Amino acid sequence: MSEQTWNSKEYNENARFVTELGAGVVELLAPQAGERILDLGCGDGIQAKELMAKGCQVVGVDASPDFVENAKKLGVDARLMDGQALTFDAEFDAVFSNAALHWMKKKEEVLQGVHRALKPRGRFVAEMGGHGNIATFEKACRIALAKRGLIDKVPEPNYYPTVEEYSSLLANHGFRVEFMDRFNRPTPLPKDAKAWLQTFRKNYLEELDPADVPVFLEEVQEAVRPQLCGPDGKWTADYVRLRFLAFKA
Repeated sequence: MSEQTWNSKEYNENARFVTELGAGVVELLAPQAGERILDLGCGDGIQAKELMAKGCQVVGVDASPDFVENAKKLGVDARLMDGQALTFDAEFDAVFSNAALHWMKKKEEVLQGVHRALKPRGRFVAEMGGHGNIATFEKACRIALAKRGLIDKVPEPNYYPTVEEYSSLLANHGFRVEFMDRFNRPTPLPKDAKAWLQTFRKNYLEELDPADVPVFLEEVQEAVRPQLCGPDGKWTADYVRLRFLAFKA
């Protein structure tokens, strides 16, 4: 199975909304000048840079070499590191994460690493995909993959928990949940469904015969068109988010 890979240029063109819609979780973080913050899954460094502008000392980690290099160009202390294998020990006032945790399917390892990275009573503030996120896209993709005999070879790459499930996970890993909310956030896309798939389901496309990729993209786009494309031709994805604030107990 191919792992999801990222390209900064492509991400900027097709997925900048992920960062732009992260203002709410930054507000929940309420960063204070002088705080040391770990940006878990920092991507191309845009939000880490914003936290630095507020006077925070930020370390960004990401598993994508391309993202890490881009973040470094912005002046971020960005490090290539798997979020499922963090190596920090009691050095951060807060761990922040936006739209990254749902890519880390070893959820217990993530929470163990976050807990260890935080100072006593440090806070963990994040937003991720919640239960039902992009369900229309995912259903169409799974049907198209099954048609090609790939359903078992290409598992779903994300983990989208319920409020109850993730609250329990946090509690079991030494956190006290202060706030958690799951909410629908229909999200306008800058281009069409194909561009979304080429950015966020690259691991699916890499399992296809190259000649079949355009057919697959067209097939999935037409399958989701009735739900996700308006009469004006503009596309909106059925995003569902899970946002929370928890403290190291």
